[in-house]
Amino acid sequence: MRAGKAMTFEVDEDYLITARRHLHAHPELSQHEYETAAYIEAQLSSFGIKCQRVDETGVLGFIYGGRGEGKTVLLRADIDALPVTEDTGAEYQSQNPGVMHACGHDAHTASLLGAAKALQGNRENFNGLVLLVFQQAEEFGHGSQYFSKLGLHADRAFGVHVSPKLPVNHIGISKGAAAAAVSFFSIAILGKGAHITRPEQGVDALDIACSIVSEIKALIKTGGRSLIGIGRLTAGTTYNVIAGEAVIEGSIRSFSDEEQSRLKTEIQKAAQSLAEARGGTAKVEFEDFTPALINDAEAVTEFSAVATGVVGAENVHIYNEPVMGYGGDDFAVYLQNTKGVYAMIGTADSGKANTTQELHNSKFDIDERALAVAARLHVAYTLSILKETML
Repeated sequence: MRAGKAMTFEVDEDYLITARRHLHAHPELSQHEYETAAYIEAQLSSFGIKCQRVDETGVLGFIYGGRGEGKTVLLRADIDALPVTEDTGAEYQSQNPGVMHACGHDAHTASLLGAAKALQGNRENFNGLVLLVFQQAEEFGHGSQYFSKLGLHADRAFGVHVSPKLPVNHIGISKGAAAAAVSFFSIAILGKGAHITRPEQGVDALDIACSIVSEIKALIKTGGRSLIGIGRLTAGTTYNVIAGEAVIEGSIRSFSDEEQSRLKTEIQKAAQSLAEARGGTAKVEFEDFTPALINDAEAVTEFSAVATGVVGAENVHIYNEPVMGYGGDDFAVYLQNTKGVYAMIGTADSGKANTTQELHNSKFDIDERALAVAARLHVAYTLSILKETML
């Protein structure tokens, strides 16, 4: 190639599949990714990449461009698995009972490892720094905090998520909001137990809880861009005793800090007023898991051009709505202070039934051709920012 002509480096497809299958067979739950982190460290070290542990189970790697200082690109892969019993029948099926990579984090990790191998092997051809973030505990909702505490600076951040809704070799990108902010809430209701035939002697915490559920679900306007989901309601001790206590657990999801705050306030008011009106009390607690994931407009434009070069314009899909719906992803934290983009990578093949299964499903699998697509995107987008040139 002539000087000044841009290039992308090829990825090792056999390596990608081998790495992904190893990771898939050895999944670990959030904040227990010890063997996974050790495997990542061993792989990075074999490529000649310096790395360090972040907390106990995260890994941060550094690729230094051989042409000196320049911009910094942060590439992130989540590494944890889910408490799901696998039922794919694959030869690389999980060897850890009750734990499965049912959300594609094995694919994310393998793709970033493959990209790291390619970038490190050709680092003399570009400037700047590549930060490799192998993040723990995404499913737990707080894994990004371990890296945000490091105060990492980057000019761009990039990450991918597998999608069984898109065919292999297709890419989905959302303009603006790509995933929702997620906040957990718990409402502890205190009433007074009594025999079920003497309701006047008790305060029915279950009845209060049911009223609260109805009230807070009604806070969401039809056609709005927010959601309140109730996943758990527990109350009482037996069939013939009025429940003296009840607990409601759920989540709030929206696409702005303002909406999250508003819904928290409304839930607090509704719970306390309904409980007090019936002679009980309600204690409401919130925990924020992740802010909304907002793709930067400039980064979307940059990445769209890169993706077109990798898979062709006809296979790049740009959406005006959140491609992940009301799902959350704490990649959002990296985008709070860094321009960047999160893309969906098609992993479905209609001829392979398990690749069309939804995420978090016991039969979920991917078409492994998608690994090379994801790795090439990591490499190509990184180089587009670092402005590499051939000697």
